[in-house]
Amino acid sequence: MFLASSSYSYPILGAFWTIFMIFLWVIWFWVLITIFIDIFRSHDLSGWVKALWFIFILLLPLIGVLVYLIARGGKMHEHAARDARVQEQEFRRYVQDAAGSGNTADACSARTSPARPSTVRPWPKRPLLAPSGPEVHRCREAGN
Repeated sequence: MFLASSSYSYPILGAFWTIFMIFLWVIWFWVLITIFIDIFRSHDLSGWVKALWFIFILLLPLIGVLVYLIARGGKMHEHAARDARVQEQEFRRYVQDAAGSGNTADACSARTSPARPSTVRPWPKRPLLAPSGPEVHRCREAGN
């Protein structure tokens, strides 16, 4: 009898409302984390101003978040755009470095010469597998 009565105490509208509230909580924490990240990554704010923003948002969360978004929302966008630009440039530099110059003679000499220790990269410059394909065959035909 208890099982039958409990099925009517939580209708489908209640389930949707619960999902909606969980969604709002996730969005709220996402906004808070994004704002805290922006506060501590801002180079144009001094340490004391960062601390004041942090305390203001911590003590009065809703008002603090709204005031921060109004006051520094444009700077948040500038910081995100700058970070995306830097990440894109690093990615392009990595792809160009990994792809090489495209010249077969350069590719052959790069394989036979020792690696230069002038730059340290967190990723391998060349694939870890044995090279194969038409470029290797051209190197073998050229005698390198």
